[in-house]
Amino acid sequence: MRDARWKLLATAVVLAALQTTRAAAQVRDSAQAAPPFDQAAALAELRKFIAGREEMPAVEVFNNVQQYRNATAGRFLRIMEFGFTVALGVDCTHCHRPGAWDSDEKPTKQIAREMSVMMAAINNEHLRRIPNLRSTNPQVNCTTCHRGQRRPALELPPTIRPPG
Repeated sequence: MRDARWKLLATAVVLAALQTTRAAAQVRDSAQAAPPFDQAAALAELRKFIAGREEMPAVEVFNNVQQYRNATAGRFLRIMEFGFTVALGVDCTHCHRPGAWDSDEKPTKQIAREMSVMMAAINNEHLRRIPNLRSTNPQVNCTTCHRGQRRPALELPPTIRPPG
């Protein structure tokens, strides 16, 4: 008798879970999917927005600029386009909400800011202290570690083997 009650209870739990899953799927299916993000169109719109002000400081053209404050608006946009999107293999939506570019709602935006601070420390402090580097101005950038991927490369590709 006790086993029968447990089986009945287990069956009821499974049925309730299935109904919840079906209901959630129906809500997802009935919701309109957002149109895919058009990176080229967004960048074209931003270029129109800064037209005639490309050489002005980014802090005077864009809102909520916390990094690259000395960059011009044109250079700032190029840093976002190439320094971040290409280097990390992402589009603008990785850090931004289209149309609300100054929003800080996405944690990835703050991560990018903090990684920029780290990169500046490596370039301006740490690399300069290595006496035997054969470069007058050694630098790292996002691509140095990310190699076009969201997460920094922590391993060599499997095709690369040590000599020997």
